[in-house]
Amino acid sequence: MANEVARRLVHASGAGVPGLYLLDLFSWPQVRYLLVAGLAVTVVLEVARLGFGFEWVVYDVLTREYEQDNLAGYALYVFSGSVTGLLFGPTIAVPAILMLTLGDPISGLLGSDELRTIKRPRVLIAMFLVCTGLALPFVPPVAAVLGGLAAMLADGAKPIVRGHVIDDNLTIPLVAAGAMTVGTTLAPVF
Repeated sequence: MANEVARRLVHASGAGVPGLYLLDLFSWPQVRYLLVAGLAVTVVLEVARLGFGFEWVVYDVLTREYEQDNLAGYALYVFSGSVTGLLFGPTIAVPAILMLTLGDPISGLLGSDELRTIKRPRVLIAMFLVCTGLALPFVPPVAAVLGGLAAMLADGAKPIVRGHVIDDNLTIPLVAAGAMTVGTTLAPVF
């Protein structure tokens, strides 16, 4: 359990990246450079770990057993957050990244890291409410609800493609950003 809490705290620390923008310490282009730099470091670390057997004590604490021979969840997290930050402007990217960095660890703690195909209803509802709340300061309500719904589905259902579970670290910010983009186009209608 101690490792799970440590993983969740590291997960949440990623909120510092969009936080730099929100605190007006970095411009959005500077945040994008930071995201690219983080992605480059992650690629180097994963190549060293998987390709050359690089062992680091942090991997023992922050990776799960099933990640030992596969891309680690943190790499998928950095990849999806970076791609989201590069593809979308801050109005969409910031809440989408916050859904990954804050919503996902809250959901994980509520779900007690159960390995279920679909998370329990209370965890799904919590994820939806947290993510919708994170999006409301940035986008119209309809976009926030669609983003929260998309993040909840990405977090709550574990699709399996060719025998591989699609990790929510990869999907949460991307599907949430896509849904909020759709929601912003629908907002004038509602």
